[in-house]
Amino acid sequence: MGSFSLMHWVIVLIIIVLLFGGGRISSIMGDVAKGIKSFKKGMAEDEEPVQPKRPIAQIEAPPARTIDGTATTTPSEERKPG
Repeated sequence: MGSFSLMHWVIVLIIIVLLFGGGRISSIMGDVAKGIKSFKKGMAEDEEPVQPKRPIAQIEAPPARTIDGTATTTPSEERKPG
């Protein structure tokens, strides 16, 4: 009782053809095919290799000045030899 026999499917198909007509069904299938083609084309365009971004250049700030005008040392300057 749970499944349809072949005769049930044939009757359902005949009713669908009578309601929509043969031309309408073929146009719907054509639209579905166009949609699938455009989807595949869109997926193929998205598969371009991703280029790595260049690292952002870091700008070092000038040394800070004290009230009397002398420069203070920063931790990066303390590590530099010479």
